[in-house]
Amino acid sequence: MPASGLSRGAPSHGAPSHGALTGLRVIDLSRVLAGPLCTQMLADHGADVVKIEPPSGDETRLLGPPFDEAGDAAYFSAVNRGKRALGLDLARPEGRAVLEALLKDADILVENYLPGTMERWEPELRRGSVGPPSAPGLLAPSPASAPMARWAACPATTRCCRP
Repeated sequence: MPASGLSRGAPSHGAPSHGALTGLRVIDLSRVLAGPLCTQMLADHGADVVKIEPPSGDETRLLGPPFDEAGDAAYFSAVNRGKRALGLDLARPEGRAVLEALLKDADILVENYLPGTMERWEPELRRGSVGPPSAPGLLAPSPASAPMARWAACPATTRCCRP
């Protein structure tokens, strides 16, 4: 699939057309549980959440049974309701360029990669590049200096900061 191609759409049923967070744009680079659950709650309150998946789709689409009529696992559908999905190959410059364009209009970036992942891709994707300088928010795993920061797992707690 091309770097900017759409993947199968994430479930959008249950997404409110209005709420306390209507007008807020969230870019969701997270996976597994902590991040997707966070962005699902933001979508539940009206935020426009754009979930970025690899071209092959989020791996939790296959964590079943049970599966829905579209072939997605119930787990995936539960933590991704109310979101739009976009398949991007972030290992390629074209995919990162699309992400960079999305980040220009974003209010919040949610990611739970290992520390340093975003910084390795390109300088324009480093933390703090979201939206206008006075508006960005970021939800990320433990600080790089935390004892378990390099572990490939979703931390039970996250920190929220303004870069």
